Amino acid sequence: MAACFLGAASMAQARDLTIALRSEPSSMDPQFHSLTPNTQLSETMFDPLVRTDSTAKPVPSLAESWTVDGNVWTFKLRPDVKFSDGSPFTAQDVIFTYDRVPKVPNSPSSYSLYLSSIDKVEAPDPHTIKITTKGPAPVLLANLSMVPIMSHKAAAGPAPEGKTTVELNRGDGLVGTGPYKFVSWKRGAEIVLERNEHYWGDKPDWDKVTYRPISNSAARVAALLAGDVDVIEDPPTDDLPKLKKDKNLYIQETPSVRVIYLAMNQGDEPPPGMEGTDGKNPLADKRVRQALSLAIDRKAIVERIMDGVGLPAGNLLAYPAFGTSEKHSKAETVDAEKAKKLMAEAGYPKGFTLSLGSPDGRYTNDKRIAQAVAAMWARIGVKTNVETMAPPVFFKQRNAYAFSTYLAGWAASSGEMLNPLKSLVVTKNKEKGLGTTNWSKYSNPDMDKLVAEASVTLDDDKRSKLLQQAGNLVMEDYGILPLQFELSVWAMKNDVRYGGRADQMTLAQDMTIAK
Repeated sequence: MAACFLGAASMAQARDLTIALRSEPSSMDPQFHSLTPNTQLSETMFDPLVRTDSTAKPVPSLAESWTVDGNVWTFKLRPDVKFSDGSPFTAQDVIFTYDRVPKVPNSPSSYSLYLSSIDKVEAPDPHTIKITTKGPAPVLLANLSMVPIMSHKAAAGPAPEGKTTVELNRGDGLVGTGPYKFVSWKRGAEIVLERNEHYWGDKPDWDKVTYRPISNSAARVAALLAGDVDVIEDPPTDDLPKLKKDKNLYIQETPSVRVIYLAMNQGDEPPPGMEGTDGKNPLADKRVRQALSLAIDRKAIVERIMDGVGLPAGNLLAYPAFGTSEKHSKAETVDAEKAKKLMAEAGYPKGFTLSLGSPDGRYTNDKRIAQAVAAMWARIGVKTNVETMAPPVFFKQRNAYAFSTYLAGWAASSGEMLNPLKSLVVTKNKEKGLGTTNWSKYSNPDMDKLVAEASVTLDDDKRSKLLQQAGNLVMEDYGILPLQFELSVWAMKNDVRYGGRADQMTLAQDMTIAK
């Protein structure tokens, strides 16, 4: 009788969790697209060797410990870890995973960035991984946290990369060691995961997790208030005062390491969407790039569009984050008159026409920010055609260089300047995993050299100075235009708790039932 009672009590405590996402992932392939909606799902089904905690600090995951001897890193793997299909995890899975990364075709933002410092990966025994880097690798741990480990048995296949992205999107080969395992994905409707009974770590609170992509922020709030979902990402900033007063809800606000920026296509030829330039590309002229920056009122964007839920940006990371310069700790002040003079000096006194691409629903108020920037540019004679679209469509178009300029965001996984510089503005080099998200054709060899040197500098003071110099160069060259740093917000039912993360990831396994 007692056993029956305990069983009933256990069943009563079982609970499912439904999360409303602001943006649907573009793929289930954990190595296809380095994008937060994708990586947060990957981190729920897979584990990296090392993960980062909520403050971006590296902590053990599949590797329980590690040592460093010069350029050789030795990782001791957890024993007795199993994948969700019950097969054992070994060093061979790590080798397969790292070998697969550069082979994934058509990646919009390649994971090669995170492995670019690695020369070779070896397995002295089934539970040891030895990584030899090309030189000192100060952010290797943070980089490895971004690469979830796949099952070499489940993900093998005839294609160079094994199971293809199309196959993984169907769930074929989607086998990990994480707290949850894949059940189904109905595009545009829901993603369903259930608890992985073979998981090596602490048992999460939820039996089943359902993710519902709801791109409209008002609709997400409505779903939460109606009780249809338990947690929502990114509630509308102008609704926050009201939501905070609702006793049935809990609001979590967490400072993020994500910068929202504008990139400009700086190739020799006029990019798509550009008119009135006599066959030239004015974005290749620093004076024009500076004029576009000076025309933007970043303070107004944060105050009027973000309702104060953000910080005007003068760099790719907020000062005093590691490698940031005090010189660019504050956002540039708007100066439309100076901008007009620079336009005239560059030979465009009457301006020209360009296009501004932006996702609609990927970042907080992204469409509204793009529209505001267009209005600001119009004041200096630059007619801007704003092109907004669903995030997966936007990223595909962006990577085809379909816009004159575009708005996007980047979260620094390591919490220092190296990754945003290395990904967003270093000269694109696919083979070396550099400039993986540089879709602006920007190139500054002097800045590239500083970033390359910083990448192999272990001394923190020296590396910080190199990164500051590199950041100063790109900011003073107006190679990219930072707009604002996001403040991450989640709203949830009062009996759910989530502490939030600096990298903005929504991780179901870190959500708990409020005690």
